[in-house]
Amino acid sequence: MQLTGSEIVIECLKEQGVDTVFGYPGGSILNIYDALYRHSSEIRHILTSHEQGAAHAADGYARATGKVGVCMATSGPGATNLVTGIATAYMDSVSMVAITANVNLPMLGKDSFQEVDIAGVTIPITKHSFIVKNVADLAPTLRRAFDIARNGRPGPVLVDITKDVTAAMCEYTPARPKERERKMSCTEEELQRVAEYIEKAEKPFIYLGGGAILSEASEEVAQFAELIDAPVCDTLMGKGAFDGTSPRYTGMIGMHGTKTSNLGVSQCDLLIALGARFSDRVIGNPKKFAEGAKIVHIDIDAAEINKNIRVDASLVGDLKLVLAELNKRIPAGKHPEWMNTIREMKEKYPLKYDDSQLSCPYVMETIDRVTKGQALITTDVGQHQMWAAQYYRYTKPRTFLSSGGLGTMGYGLGACIGAQAGQPDLLCINIAGDGCFRMNMNELATASRYNFPIIQVVINNHVLGMVRQWQTLFYGKRYSQTVLNDKVDFCKVAEGLGCAAIRVTKKEEMEPALKKAIDMKAPVLIECVIPEDDKVFPMVPAGAPITEVFDGDDLAARG
Repeated sequence: MQLTGSEIVIECLKEQGVDTVFGYPGGSILNIYDALYRHSSEIRHILTSHEQGAAHAADGYARATGKVGVCMATSGPGATNLVTGIATAYMDSVSMVAITANVNLPMLGKDSFQEVDIAGVTIPITKHSFIVKNVADLAPTLRRAFDIARNGRPGPVLVDITKDVTAAMCEYTPARPKERERKMSCTEEELQRVAEYIEKAEKPFIYLGGGAILSEASEEVAQFAELIDAPVCDTLMGKGAFDGTSPRYTGMIGMHGTKTSNLGVSQCDLLIALGARFSDRVIGNPKKFAEGAKIVHIDIDAAEINKNIRVDASLVGDLKLVLAELNKRIPAGKHPEWMNTIREMKEKYPLKYDDSQLSCPYVMETIDRVTKGQALITTDVGQHQMWAAQYYRYTKPRTFLSSGGLGTMGYGLGACIGAQAGQPDLLCINIAGDGCFRMNMNELATASRYNFPIIQVVINNHVLGMVRQWQTLFYGKRYSQTVLNDKVDFCKVAEGLGCAAIRVTKKEEMEPALKKAIDMKAPVLIECVIPEDDKVFPMVPAGAPITEVFDGDDLAARG
């Protein structure tokens, strides 16, 4: 059948099972929005307050559902406003398709109004960037974009379409989308070698990354940990892939990881990295990382093997498939002495904080208790992000969404809206610091427009908390441009954007405020005012070995 390019875009989205799109219209993409209008009963469009919010919402939707997230924007500044969200998705391997429209083909390269080579701009931060200049190429390109975004190591793909292509007519033939491909390229010899390492290990430790969530391998990970009788730590991206209430779980590893995870990994004789990339925030000084251990790395991306840490053995493939094969080959092991050592470490080095006043750790523990650990938590970036990772116990995958690789301030609220759109039956709560919240707080207008029942918690210490922590510890308390003690009233901002607002200044106010917010079933902001000098502990100085992890007690002992 003959369709316009715009209608082909909509038909391809329907083919791919897309039910929700986040975006913001403009001149060059008007034809697509006109077609979208006629299909509004089939594809819901969420109008965000800013294109960056649309990209973060598509990202949050993808992380929360496991589907491909879709965002749209017009040419020029509309397209460039997506860039931070695309880069965020790229660093955290999030499957997303960003659709932009550009000026008419004859106007390309002439500095036309709102012309930007967005395909060129995004080459370093996408799995692939396309520009469609012929309507006959449109459907094949869109289908390929979704295929690339969801297969292998997931990631964002950009499709830029000239406006005349969106108006041109072309024959359209429906097609069934390709199924997700799961591949394993490791050999039987490689599998056997890893199995032998595991059998010989006396002190194995599992280091779990976001790949375990992306590959939907939580069940296989749990079986693997029981089979080899090993403790499990995770990265920020791996939260929820392993049950955070399990006795085997030791907490996060790295710069703000637990002492048990950091010291345990440093004492193990076999470290098994599952779907993790050995980020600098995890390993600290690479020359001192797990020095006494053999290291096994299992990842879907061959480019990650030996990139940051040299390993002794590796398996390349989808983690779910690889672990299923390993679990067949490995006899059950027992390491009672090692597990007892880990248990003693956990008792000796618990996470702790000053509970005499309202704090973010207390807020997170209250949220965990009131929601019974069943909420979906999104965060922005900074101290509150680390506290949210440390003090809420994640038991299921896709219930903790945060910008790990890029560290994008302003990510959380858009992501929370996207998560709520994709998982309407879950309670979605965004945790933000006051500095991060300022970045994209206009998206509260999006939440109120659609009455998304999200809860926005603002941890307000009137400073850029994480930067101030570094200034306190490493910069002689020179607080250059980190004090935010101005006249901004977040509760009034929230009310002005159509949301309810509650201010909490005492511990005893937190639980009633949270319960009230939940009962409202509408977008609510809870501002939690905490001291400006609360710090995230434990901590490892940048570039130091993770064995140099310290906490507040250590700091006080040093004088």
